[in-house]
Amino acid sequence: MARSHSMTQAVFTNLSYKRRVRLARRGARSGAGFTLIEMLVVLGIIGLIVGLVGPRVLNYLSDAKVKTAQIQIENIASSLDLFYLDTGRYPNTEEGLGALVQRPHDASAWNGPYLKSNSVPKDPWGHAYIYRAPGQNGPYDIGSVGPEGRDGGKVTVSRNRDAAH
Repeated sequence: MARSHSMTQAVFTNLSYKRRVRLARRGARSGAGFTLIEMLVVLGIIGLIVGLVGPRVLNYLSDAKVKTAQIQIENIASSLDLFYLDTGRYPNTEEGLGALVQRPHDASAWNGPYLKSNSVPKDPWGHAYIYRAPGQNGPYDIGSVGPEGRDGGKVTVSRNRDAAH
């Protein structure tokens, strides 16, 4: 029996040694991580990437808004041409683009609404489009004041039609 006891003690001591080694290794791993300098280097690299890429992304967004405004102006111009074909005239400045969705009082041949959404769209910056009839170089002008949104501000995109109708 004494032999069995010493053998059990040897196995227990051996397990105890393995357990101590395992615990020591875990303790060494739990201290692993990033140092402050490594974190600062990573943050610096991220900041550099954002500084280089950010302005380009913002420029693409700005260009996309201008292109969106141009496409909307083309659609409005097509709707104005349909209004002209039905009524024989373009809406005047007082009627504005609203004449494309609501019948003006003197337009008996009006066959609208001429815009699919049944409402006049706003420009990509959330402002109403500028409409003038007669226009400076044609029967009408359509434009956007752009991101400034100030009356008399710079019109970023505009469209007029020839008087060849």
